Amino acid sequence: MCFSAAANFVGSGVLGTIGVVTFTKVKHRRELLFASLPTLFAVHQFIEGFVWLGLDGILSPTVAHNMGAAFMLYAQGLLPFLLPLSVLLFEPDGKSRRRMLPFVVIGGATTLYMLWALTAYSLQVFVKGNSIVYTNPATNYTAVALVYVIATCGSLFFSKIIDMILFGVANLIILLAVMAVKRYAFTSLWCAYAAVASVIILANFWRSSKLRPYLYHRAV
Repeated sequence: MCFSAAANFVGSGVLGTIGVVTFTKVKHRRELLFASLPTLFAVHQFIEGFVWLGLDGILSPTVAHNMGAAFMLYAQGLLPFLLPLSVLLFEPDGKSRRRMLPFVVIGGATTLYMLWALTAYSLQVFVKGNSIVYTNPATNYTAVALVYVIATCGSLFFSKIIDMILFGVANLIILLAVMAVKRYAFTSLWCAYAAVASVIILANFWRSSKLRPYLYHRAV
């Protein structure tokens, strides 16, 4: 995945299918945001397919830049907040949801910073080593990357749900592996993360089907 427009479009189709199946397992409105992640990843990969088409000269450079900005908007601008918020909503009781609040706050602050950076500084999009590189002068810092990982992974480790913790472990391993192997193309290689994460999310909904919906109305 993520090495050509065709790979992104095919991956988007697979993720979209996983997303549809995941939605069929939803039993409460609090589960909707977490269940929507595979579908959001599918849209994300579909967008990057157009980035490839622009970089390959099939579409205009303007398309590559605009689609690249949309790709970055989700990967760096929205996901740090959406992921911990989706976990908070999914948690079965008030006590466990309160443990998520610091990560939602960190994620919200990260999102605000990323959105500012994406609008205040120019974005560069180019191909290196068969992967797309997205660079922004204000986001390419180790400290920013560390806060990003805390926002996207932290809440999962403090969840009351075992599958969430497993999802967090897989999430962290994939993030660290991508940063170690191809840090320069980290944003683009979210596609590999998205594919694996979406399968884990679907597996969680499938396995927990008999336990849900949780008694959210009793949680205080």
